[in-house]
Amino acid sequence: MGFNCGIIGLPNVGKSTLFNALTTSAAAAIANYPFTTIEPNVGRVAVPDRRLGAIAELASSAQAVATRLEFVDIAGLVRGASRGEGLGNRFLAGIREVDAIAHVLRCFLDDDIAHVDGSVDPVRDAEVVETELMLADLESLERRVDVVARKARSGEAGAKVELARLETVADALNQGKPARAIARGGEAAGEDAVPLLTAKPVLYVCNVGEEDAKSGNAMTEAVAERAARENAGAVIVCAKVEAELAELEDADERRQFLDALGVPESGLERVIRAGYALLDLITFFTANANEAHAWTIRRGTPAFEAAGAVHTDFRRGFIAAETVSFEDLVAYGGEHAAREAGRMREHGRDYVVADGDVIQFRFNV
Repeated sequence: MGFNCGIIGLPNVGKSTLFNALTTSAAAAIANYPFTTIEPNVGRVAVPDRRLGAIAELASSAQAVATRLEFVDIAGLVRGASRGEGLGNRFLAGIREVDAIAHVLRCFLDDDIAHVDGSVDPVRDAEVVETELMLADLESLERRVDVVARKARSGEAGAKVELARLETVADALNQGKPARAIARGGEAAGEDAVPLLTAKPVLYVCNVGEEDAKSGNAMTEAVAERAARENAGAVIVCAKVEAELAELEDADERRQFLDALGVPESGLERVIRAGYALLDLITFFTANANEAHAWTIRRGTPAFEAAGAVHTDFRRGFIAAETVSFEDLVAYGGEHAAREAGRMREHGRDYVVADGDVIQFRFNV
């Protein structure tokens, strides 16, 4: 399944530059003025995973197929977006469709690039966007509260419970707290009744200058502190470096370029790793002579549901999942030897798939 991540932020923070670099495309126009991106642009990228190549080699697979990540470049936001200012309505609609939010914050100084508020302050910028999302959520909640309150007064079963939950999240929003800050049992209060923008997981992407690509700066430290307080993620990326990296086709050249900067991995890899952690995603693999394939699921997914990620028939006719860990597959030099050593095991439908599992699904339709 991969995951679907919306790239948001104020105008001129580097959203579209980052989108183009991450997707190695020129799908989004870039210019030094607001609203360059009018319709959400979508780019799909292969998720780098060094395990996939090793599995393909051990299985003598004809090809290796990576799982995919989808980025959506959403129109820039300004103050008043919740009231439709700028391209506010399109911005909010775009966010409703994604699994997670990558919020790009400008953490570099450049007199040649105007800032919509006249100065660079990433924490303030984060608060501007969060405030607009909370105002939009409050408007949605108020409409739902009116409906549920009428049901509660008429004595409808369950309406009073729902009303209390809606009022809880509304109170939190009025106090400046996003819905994700009052999560209960893995879901934000009220999220089951009303899709809330501030319930979505957030990854702050600190866009820095080339000189700060390795370690960040005082601005990225302030963003990291904010992220820690609200249970969000934060990564440091230099969109300019990523754009230059995207122009290099040779893997060795890309590695040398990163080594020269003292950066251990690309921005794409950092964003993906942080995004997977934020959404609690894992990767499992299937492999045969035709292809080795990586698949993404949420942690805690049972085997029969994981089978459905490969093909609906696998889930419908599920019999068993034969699994071996990536580590055992490599240690024993392949599936046959791992099976001989008793490291390949058969599991039923409720087996919880682990990250790195290499699975053969048995099914009958």
